Amino acid sequence: MTQFMTVDQKIQQALQWWFYREFLKLFLESEQIRDDLLQESFTIRRNLDLLAINNHNLSGTKIQDYIKKIDKFHHSLVQLSDRLCPISIQDSLPLSIEYLLEPWINSSPYLDFQINMPNYWRLEEPKCSWIIIRVLEELLKITLPESEIIPPIYIHITLKQIGSIGLLAVKISYPDISTLIFYSHLPELEYLYDSFKFLISGKCSYFHKNLISIWHFYW
Repeated sequence: MTQFMTVDQKIQQALQWWFYREFLKLFLESEQIRDDLLQESFTIRRNLDLLAINNHNLSGTKIQDYIKKIDKFHHSLVQLSDRLCPISIQDSLPLSIEYLLEPWINSSPYLDFQINMPNYWRLEEPKCSWIIIRVLEELLKITLPESEIIPPIYIHITLKQIGSIGLLAVKISYPDISTLIFYSHLPELEYLYDSFKFLISGKCSYFHKNLISIWHFYW
């Protein structure tokens, strides 16, 4: 069968094979952090609480210092595991998208996000959800300025299902035509579209109307 495959099909199959192996490694590593290191740090934290109650040889200040350090360590592990593979990716693509957008919303007041997520979403394979999340993340990194601009940029993100097809729609309203042209014609966008189509066998479309750029990702 493979001898009748086109060159593009062979490249797509190879990329999908490589990606799924990489995804599996990240997925298993994040699960190990949650199952082992996070549980261990919680146990240490609990023992420090008990030590503060039962041991009078250590000063309360010293114990509180240890507790703060283990809390910081625990928080760092949570962030690391979620960066590798968000915990919600197994259960809810909408929640994973909202988690991805949270840092942008909290730290970039010049970006005005409107998020439209469904209350219910179909059961999605984790590797498929992971691709959607990473594509959205890269799209925002490519098309949004890192420094503050005035007036603000409006971003509308919608996830919905059309029959059996999933659709992620991203609309970005730019303040002027020069900004629109710069951020909507970067060569990295072509790489992103091709990667999406190869890895998930999906389709992409892009167009702009007035000062609004619109991206549609179907799978």
